[in-house]
Amino acid sequence: MKYLITGGAGFIGSNFIHFMLREHPDAEIVNFDALTYAGNLENLTDAEKNPRYRFVKGDICDMDAVSNAMNGSDVVVHFAAESHVDRSILGPEAFVRTNVLGTYTLLEVARKHSIRRFHHVSTDEVFGSLGPQDPAFNEHTPYTPRSPYSASKAGADHLVRAYFETYGVPVTVSNCSNNYGPYHFPEKLIPLAITNILEGKDVPVYGDGMQVRDWLYVEDHCRAIDVILEKGIIGETYCVGGNGEKTNVEIVKAVIELLEADKNMLHYVKDRPGHDRRYAIDFSKIRENLGWMPSVDFDAGLQKTVTWFQAHELWWKRCKSGEYSRYYAEQYGQ
Repeated sequence: MKYLITGGAGFIGSNFIHFMLREHPDAEIVNFDALTYAGNLENLTDAEKNPRYRFVKGDICDMDAVSNAMNGSDVVVHFAAESHVDRSILGPEAFVRTNVLGTYTLLEVARKHSIRRFHHVSTDEVFGSLGPQDPAFNEHTPYTPRSPYSASKAGADHLVRAYFETYGVPVTVSNCSNNYGPYHFPEKLIPLAITNILEGKDVPVYGDGMQVRDWLYVEDHCRAIDVILEKGIIGETYCVGGNGEKTNVEIVKAVIELLEADKNMLHYVKDRPGHDRRYAIDFSKIRENLGWMPSVDFDAGLQKTVTWFQAHELWWKRCKSGEYSRYYAEQYGQ
């Protein structure tokens, strides 16, 4: 099987490439990535030595580039997205372009190439915000996005389903909760907390820090996508969660404790606009229909993540300094 992975130099995409090369000895992978700030080929240093892996630099909004990269592929797994809520508030245009127009471009090319499966990776943020006692999101939860990021992902989800209904493109969709683990870009909460503490800096926490997220270890997410590709029903959506609801304050305090740092390093800052209060995922459908459930509980996953960041100081320091980006800008002429 030949896979086109969009956004494969990002956090989840690179983990998925490592997973597929390890678990599927017959898999051939083309990684198509624009190498924006969150795309880091240093996530894939080991994969570069594998003859079944190839990197192609390109923009998912470029129809010709997408067509060339997708030619000969059996399966498309679409990770590529602008994904940071704070950045979407400051500059929403890039999110609409990449997440909506880019997804449209991929779907058009997939339709013309008669791709056997198009899997679209989405987020639980399209469902909006839950109250403390509200039931968790599931596949029937109405869409109520509240940020430019989540609105753009909602638009992409609708396009994917429309291409199934209108053109018969063989799609599946997954909406996942917050991922964490190796190669997590250090602007997000968990890697920011870990790396700031390792640098002796305070960890900023929005508002009262009582926002709740469901946390999913990234390799469990990779395994869920693999199961959907193997067993999932064309046209269906699957919610993927980690069964790990935690407040942001709990997260930061847990990282501080694991690193034996000063409790006063937690620093409250002004909340961001439209900050969703709670996300939670009901993953009953994928568990009952496809036999998947998370295998890494949050405490074990956080320990593994902290240990990984401690062992990969050069990687995250190059991320935070921007040095990794300058290197690849020179190499690929950005």
